[in-house]
Amino acid sequence: MDNVIVSQDSFDNTLDPSDIIASNISFLNVLSEEGFEGKFCHEAEISYYLDYYTDQLKKGGFSLFVYNSGWNDELIALIQEGLANIQAPQQLAFFNKQVEFINNYDAVKLARFLEGDYYGKNPTREAFGNNDFNKLPEDLTLLNANWLRSLTNLQVLTIEQMFEAIEQLLGRTISRE
Repeated sequence: MDNVIVSQDSFDNTLDPSDIIASNISFLNVLSEEGFEGKFCHEAEISYYLDYYTDQLKKGGFSLFVYNSGWNDELIALIQEGLANIQAPQQLAFFNKQVEFINNYDAVKLARFLEGDYYGKNPTREAFGNNDFNKLPEDLTLLNANWLRSLTNLQVLTIEQMFEAIEQLLGRTISRE
């Protein structure tokens, strides 16, 4: 899969930057749910995981992201690349500072944190609780949306054409309910 695929409606909606991101996510989710075994478009994955990261920060801060992501090296690299691609240097500096802190943190405590309960008394959660991203002026959702719009491999399709693209990638017809 070489293209980022979004709906015409989401592309045309310039008032809500999250709409184009959600369209990309929906396309990837339908492919996943239908058992797509190929490789996703790299830029589509970056946008997808930047949105995941942004959502985690908004819901519970950096500690929630660490916990829910399982502190996955591949995901960390995608987010670093994505923050650079969308031109969010302050957010990237914040992220890299957090990555360095966590990578230097006691490995046993980190493992217990990832395997234990997030809520309740949790000193590791508190240690990872840096929420300075809130103080940064860069709007990750807006930057992500603008980056998607600028991609040369962005394909803007009607909803029907998106289903047809999914079916072509899968090599079979899917239910459209």
